[in-house]
Amino acid sequence: MSETIHDSVIFNPAAGSAEGTAELRRQEVLLKTGALQNAILNSANFSIIATDEKGIIQLFNIGAERMLGYLAAEVVNKINPSDIHDPQEVMVRAQALSEELSTPITPGFEALAYKASRGIEDSYDLTYICKDGSRFPAIVSITALRDDYNDIIGYLLIGADNSVRKQVEAELTNAKAAAEKANLAKSDFLSSMSHELRSPLNAILGFAQLMESGSPLPTPTQRASIDQILQAGWYLLELINEILDLALIESGKLSLSLEPMSLPDVLLDCQAMIEPQAQKSGIHMSFTQLETRHFVNADRTRVKQVLINLLSNAIKYNRAGGSVEVTCRTLNAERLRISVKDTGEGLSPEKLAQLFQPFNRLGQEAGAEEGTGIGLVVSKRLIELMGGEIGVESTVGVGSVFWIELNLAVEPQFVADADELLAPIQPHVQHGKALRTLLYVEDNRANMQLVEQLIARRPDMRLLSAGDGTRGIALARIHQPEVILMDINLPGISGIQALKILREDPATAHIPVLAISANAMPHDIKRGLEAGFFRYLTKPIKVNEFMEALDIALEFAETGLDGAVMPKSP
Repeated sequence: MSETIHDSVIFNPAAGSAEGTAELRRQEVLLKTGALQNAILNSANFSIIATDEKGIIQLFNIGAERMLGYLAAEVVNKINPSDIHDPQEVMVRAQALSEELSTPITPGFEALAYKASRGIEDSYDLTYICKDGSRFPAIVSITALRDDYNDIIGYLLIGADNSVRKQVEAELTNAKAAAEKANLAKSDFLSSMSHELRSPLNAILGFAQLMESGSPLPTPTQRASIDQILQAGWYLLELINEILDLALIESGKLSLSLEPMSLPDVLLDCQAMIEPQAQKSGIHMSFTQLETRHFVNADRTRVKQVLINLLSNAIKYNRAGGSVEVTCRTLNAERLRISVKDTGEGLSPEKLAQLFQPFNRLGQEAGAEEGTGIGLVVSKRLIELMGGEIGVESTVGVGSVFWIELNLAVEPQFVADADELLAPIQPHVQHGKALRTLLYVEDNRANMQLVEQLIARRPDMRLLSAGDGTRGIALARIHQPEVILMDINLPGISGIQALKILREDPATAHIPVLAISANAMPHDIKRGLEAGFFRYLTKPIKVNEFMEALDIALEFAETGLDGAVMPKSP
């Protein structure tokens, strides 16, 4: 045919006329179209299989021969496409289509062609079966072929080898599994590191607090040294906590409790916490009162953490006699913005670009103010995890405005008697004349000595000690202490196992048990409270927090009624 066309083009007497030029273009289009069709049908990269309306193969191109190992003569007018596909997959496809379309479909090629017959083109992940029995994954698209009367005259199956993609997917799956395993190992390492660092810190901070308030009171020189110890110790603890927070966030292990929370209440808490620092630095604080009692959908503890970080930075990096202004405004029906404005030096565009980089203190390393360079990074990740946004606007020589945006929430509704149900336990007990017994189960001698000195200040109490869980259980059964303090990581049985044994014994089930542990990760605290600890205190011990928890436990031990449910920390 191509020779005939070629000859007609050369010898056509009308070649120079307009009609001849049009004919020449038509012939060129036919040549190009024919070449494209031949290229498609002869492509070795795609299998092209055409069947008649009954599903018997009528066309089997070179690509199909290369992929499947059959010659066209071996399959044309002889086999059905079902014979070269995994029958189990085809059956699964048929069942899925039957459920999707609520129509019984016969397993086989009919199942693959059913959607195409209804004018719906589809692609399938299927397994091709070669002549030699080998298999490989393929992507197969199926289209119904129709005549001029819109009647189906066959089906076209175009397939591509999917082995490379499947291999990449498998490698990605393996890489993801390896990454998750690495994250878990990192989380376990950080938990262990937290425990190892907190244990010596507990002794450092605990004994420093005892020296600070001991009798006789320290001299001015000693007091200055103690202040330095406490300042460095609390700073190191802050650094440990922020590193652990960042690692938890990056590993996806951080647990957030998102619920409607009263923003004015949180701002009042932050104001009370930060104003002493502001007064000490000579910074004027201004908190704009909200006209409406707004609620936001967030984690209360984490919002306070972010706000305290922003407020603390606004005070630390302010000018002498400067000010900090906190304002709130609703952006729309769904969003609220809290802004913290300071009168500090401000930040250049270059520094703004580095603001949320871990451990980058923007040149403040040599300054008088301590900092970790992690707080803003953690704050950003926390706000984003709560569905919010954080940002900053700054002018050199004028100051900065850090802002966070949170999603508004509807005020929660409580039942009529909620106040009675949620009435707090009084934090102090009336000391009686009877000597009360406290049992401390702890294998770390420094921690034991610290608690011994704390309890020595309580003339109404005596302290028993045990170095492991088994001995602690025996002493609890013999002496029936009012309260038990329990470390988690103990030789032999763990503190959680010891608690379980105490709870199962009617002689000790009523005794409130307080956990005191360096395992301070959120999942550790959650696990401890779920196990049944009355309170979960983390090391280093904060003396006031410890005494308050102890008083609450003593009051419960004295006034708790039979069958009362032992309360847990929120």
